[in-house]
Amino acid sequence: MKTGDQFLVKQINKSIVLETVRHHSPISRSQVSEITGLNKGTVSSLVNELIESNLVLEIGEGKSSGGRKPLLLLFNHLAGYAIGVDIRMDCISLVLTDLQGHIVERIHLPLQKSNQEYVVGLLIEGIRQLMARTPSSPYSVVGIGVGVPGIVDEEGTVLFAPNLQWRDVPLQRWLTDEFGIPVVVDNEARAGAQGEKQFGAGQTSSNLIFLSVGHGIGTGIVLNRELYKGEMGFSGEAGHISIESRGEACSCGNWGCWELYASEKALLRQANKHEWGKKSLSLETLHALASNQDPTALALFEQIGEYLGIGLANMINIFNPELVVIGNRMALAAPWIEDAVLRTVEKRALPYHQKRMKIVFSHLGTDSTVLGAASFAVSQFFTKTRVLVD
Repeated sequence: MKTGDQFLVKQINKSIVLETVRHHSPISRSQVSEITGLNKGTVSSLVNELIESNLVLEIGEGKSSGGRKPLLLLFNHLAGYAIGVDIRMDCISLVLTDLQGHIVERIHLPLQKSNQEYVVGLLIEGIRQLMARTPSSPYSVVGIGVGVPGIVDEEGTVLFAPNLQWRDVPLQRWLTDEFGIPVVVDNEARAGAQGEKQFGAGQTSSNLIFLSVGHGIGTGIVLNRELYKGEMGFSGEAGHISIESRGEACSCGNWGCWELYASEKALLRQANKHEWGKKSLSLETLHALASNQDPTALALFEQIGEYLGIGLANMINIFNPELVVIGNRMALAAPWIEDAVLRTVEKRALPYHQKRMKIVFSHLGTDSTVLGAASFAVSQFFTKTRVLVD
């Protein structure tokens, strides 16, 4: 065996050991050996290297099953930090997480306009603020993940974000040049699906759809436990499925798009047609009205729930998911739209597809995307020590 081959095998084995400690700690060396199938000498040597690199800690003795008590290993989730970003129409949400996805710091920056120079400038300032608040650690900030409501290519260029009116914005390159650390830019709904898979309702699901309903509608799709991106990385633009053949014109250039009838923007547009619509309306305003049993507000939420159910039935018939998670801002309206969504899906989706399928509202609220984006950054950090073999 060549030296290069030996190094390759060692890197693969070290990655396997680290992943085992990450997902099973506290754990002993002998347990790592049992789980991985690697011999105890190899495990001990690799663990020592991981301890030297501050990614694994020894935390004391565990229980003995006879003989000497084993030393327990713990993944050092404070060895570094990641920044997750969700760019929305009305704000930028940023979080600083440790390597296990726990939120340490949070910044919320309202947006007054959506042009790229203004938004990117504010984004850079927000990232700088989080970096300044980052606790001291061996690896500091390991990377930045950004979710954007639009079509993003493999180089992290935002090709088209219709609601922001962005085209060909090389966001990943700009941020990498600015901060000198790895950056991942992806569609916000795919980041949301990653967040739900790692930290939310989808942790035990192999096939799920994350429906991000805010100003627009996006979908993140997990198939066989893997995030589905499509041939060129453009999957998930379900908000631009036509559900009205002679419907309204959409900012994407199509007509009758789903998000024109089932998004937060659609809800507020319909609300503004009513008498109390002369007020400064928001989703929160409508929540308050619905809580007070305002019949118009309740009817508006009912209508939005029905339109959401129509589009969801199509997605369910196509992908046959185990789980559908409704997230982003519209998840806040669950008490008033859930019945209409479930009733419409039951009527319109094929019965065979509904047998083992559940629809839930995200418990992460509006954090699905920022947590998923931070997870992208953490995954990229660990990929540096992981060698993928076909």
